[in-house]
Amino acid sequence: MRFVMRQKFWSWGDDFVIQDGEGNDCYRVDGKVFTLGDKLSLQDMQGNELAFICQRLLAWGPTYEIHCPGSPPTVVKKELFTFFHCKFEVDGPGDQDYEASGNFLDHEYEIVGMGGVAATISKRWFTWTDCYGIEIVGIEDPVLLLATAVVIDLVCHADQQGSVNFDSVLI
Repeated sequence: MRFVMRQKFWSWGDDFVIQDGEGNDCYRVDGKVFTLGDKLSLQDMQGNELAFICQRLLAWGPTYEIHCPGSPPTVVKKELFTFFHCKFEVDGPGDQDYEASGNFLDHEYEIVGMGGVAATISKRWFTWTDCYGIEIVGIEDPVLLLATAVVIDLVCHADQQGSVNFDSVLI
């Protein structure tokens, strides 16, 4: 499955539209404004919440939780001491554990699970807003992997965010 995640140009907070490979809107991400830490809702086009993303404020390094109805939260944590690249640990329910890693420019990522590559994320250059191409392989959960792509954008482009950022708060 192919998706394009594009940040809205005129919006309060972190708002994205996610389109499928044919250019049809299929998801939206609504970023909450004036919050302590990042809080976002991933919704279908009818406004039904499919996942809620929130930043853990008292954590060692950037850490987020993805809450999907009916399942335990998934924790996405950026590893602190990596050189020349970024690495994220995605600890999901059951066997939905992944590792996301990208190059030192933070623009190309692979999300790898037990069965190999689950998704690839590529930032498009020369656009007014953040825009990513996301390809999800096989029968992987698109909501979880799209929410993970949102977290990667929040962490790697924190200087462009509209909410208060507490990435450096320590326990």
